[in-house]
Amino acid sequence: MPLINVKVIEGVFSAEQKSEIVRKLTDAMVTIEGEAKRPVTWTIVEEVRSGDWGIAGKPLSTADVKSLAAGGA
Repeated sequence: MPLINVKVIEGVFSAEQKSEIVRKLTDAMVTIEGEAKRPVTWTIVEEVRSGDWGIAGKPLSTADVKSLAAGGA
């Protein structure tokens, strides 16, 4: 059975967005493996605490991610 594990920084995505992630990633797997796999495709969205995620050697916060999403540097 397929398992899709997505890690995101806490507080970035709403519950509705996380549901959309689950739905669309499941749909993507089903297009590859076939509709029969839908009932056994698991998707986990894990939230990582703000500051416990790093990029380029620097901790990344929820505010940093929101700034990036808004087009900030």
